[in-house]
Amino acid sequence: MGKQAQHAISPTRQEDYPEWYQQVVRAADLAETSPVRGCMIVKPWGYGLWENFQRALDGMFKATGHKNAYFPLFIPLSFLEKEAAHVEGFAKECAVVTHHRLEADGTGRLVPTGELEEPLVVRPTSETIIGAAFAKWVQSYRDLPLLINQWANVVRWEMRTRLFLRTTEFLWQEGHTAHATAEEAHVETAKMLDVYADFAENWMAMPVVRGEKTAAERFPGAVNTFSIEAMMQDRKALQAGTSHFLGQNFAKAAEIKFLGPEGREEYAWTTSWGVSTRLVGALVMTHSDDDGMIIPPKLAPAQIVLLPVIQKEDVRAQVLEYCANLKRELESVAYHGRQLVVEIDDREVRGGGKVWEWIKRGVPIRLEIGPRDIEKDSVFMGRRDRSHKDRVGVSRSEFVATITKTLDEIQQTLYERAVAFRRENTRQIASKDEFYAFFTPTAGQKPEIHGGFALCHFSGDEAVEEQVKADLNVTVRNIPVAEDAQKLGCDGSPGTCVISGAPSTRRVIFAKAY
Repeated sequence: MGKQAQHAISPTRQEDYPEWYQQVVRAADLAETSPVRGCMIVKPWGYGLWENFQRALDGMFKATGHKNAYFPLFIPLSFLEKEAAHVEGFAKECAVVTHHRLEADGTGRLVPTGELEEPLVVRPTSETIIGAAFAKWVQSYRDLPLLINQWANVVRWEMRTRLFLRTTEFLWQEGHTAHATAEEAHVETAKMLDVYADFAENWMAMPVVRGEKTAAERFPGAVNTFSIEAMMQDRKALQAGTSHFLGQNFAKAAEIKFLGPEGREEYAWTTSWGVSTRLVGALVMTHSDDDGMIIPPKLAPAQIVLLPVIQKEDVRAQVLEYCANLKRELESVAYHGRQLVVEIDDREVRGGGKVWEWIKRGVPIRLEIGPRDIEKDSVFMGRRDRSHKDRVGVSRSEFVATITKTLDEIQQTLYERAVAFRRENTRQIASKDEFYAFFTPTAGQKPEIHGGFALCHFSGDEAVEEQVKADLNVTVRNIPVAEDAQKLGCDGSPGTCVISGAPSTRRVIFAKAY
């Protein structure tokens, strides 16, 4: 038998994927659990990643005409009650404030007192509170369209939590828009779904499928919900962003009305759309390996780390000066709308341990620099998209001249790997037996990684959705748009539902999901 490969992360993906994910997040120093059950502390490396998500997305939102605003964290209970389907969808997840102060009792303990006249719900989403503001801001068709985005935190009470993927409190953005016509609102809904897909593929290097949700998976109160769905390395789907056409439902509940060009009072047509820190979890599960995190260069908190190799004290000043000069030179280089970010890790830590810390953090490029490298005016380079053993000496001038090309190569490599993985684990399935076999693990107590994206004809019957969810924990992820269906190999021909045998006009994506 050959020697078993050693990895920095234990367990590996194949051994225990959920625990592997938790260990990668910890080893990359992205986040940790907090004293508050279900909440997380996002650490500087993880928050730096989220800031880059924000920066890129915010630019895309502003390029499409949206402006940022901020709305209250607390929402009067009566606001949610105005939209019945909405409140029903979120009721079990709401945190509610009922008192406004604390007082000490006779034993010195603090007890809530000062009951509020009306309970306040801690923001689970903001359609209702923003709708109330829109009702004041919109009076005439000339006030439309109204295109608003909010960067905020959200609270949804979760019983089973996992860092970034599902926490009681999380960070997100939510876009809210109002329009004079249904057609304009539909265009907005599709446009923002495309923005999310663009960001996922061109910044996160994560291929996604755009499509409409079935009625059973629709956002509470929406007329239509659209999503982008990505495949993680355990072959489960992750909903990476949603865009909702709300029709006039929320406008009627919030009284968002305007006088049209002919003087008639009309209700506005509204949309909402959002992504969250869940995308950080998606990034981890799309690209990371059994040695830790791998971050696409466009989003990395730092693209390059310089690791001084100082074995004798008398060379310390020379090596550190060389590194500082190289850092300045590299940080003058522009890369996709910002300057390169370079770290120098001059801590007195054993060389190998320091290298492995940065491998686990996922920094795209590592440069080891010692006296011999300085003599040759060169650097010793390792790339995170390659084996940790695959390191090469490169002249300093060549490295600097080609750095943006090298980073773009890494970005493209990560995207192509993810596309190939999705292709290998996507299957068109025509029979119920094959469908059940595809989603049934062979190991009972500790299921192996199995399944993937099943492209199947589906009649639209909600009873079928309920059946496969109950039997296999599988759901319809979305009904792919034509362009993305073609990329997956769907020809658009009619057929029969894979479960019921009823006539079907199109294929959908079935998958297990986060």
